[in-house]
Amino acid sequence: MSAKVCTFFGHKDTPQSIRPILNDTLTELIEKHGVDTFYVGYQGGFDSMVRKELKNLTEKYSHIKYSVVLAYLPKKRDEVDIADYSDTVYPDGLEVVPPRFVIDKRNLMMIEWSDIVVTYVCRSGGAAKFKEIAEKKGKQIINLCYKQSFSSKKPL
Repeated sequence: MSAKVCTFFGHKDTPQSIRPILNDTLTELIEKHGVDTFYVGYQGGFDSMVRKELKNLTEKYSHIKYSVVLAYLPKKRDEVDIADYSDTVYPDGLEVVPPRFVIDKRNLMMIEWSDIVVTYVCRSGGAAKFKEIAEKKGKQIINLCYKQSFSSKKPL
């Protein structure tokens, strides 16, 4: 089984109640579908939840890796800034994208890098937009909002 890559899109106000479903989904992706690389954003509640779950799962599955994909470079750090950037990446080319479009460009890059896209999309908005783009590109989609598992045009 060849290694696979997964990325994530979801609403900023995703409820904590989906955390067990997210954990089960990530575990299944790792154990049964060969996913070992994960890319996640950092704009909202879903991204934060995914990041925490992935960080925890790296303790059990030492072969997996995840990166928080930044849309903007962090501002100069000072004594007050205690954010941990050790699990972040900043993709080449984003520095020339106008700030207004940089999140969209970053999200499109994450879709291109991925085989599977896990979402929490229950309504229209940015997450829905990128879920739809991923579907059109033939990516595997798992929408946790409806507890769907591996719904897509092609099997894993």
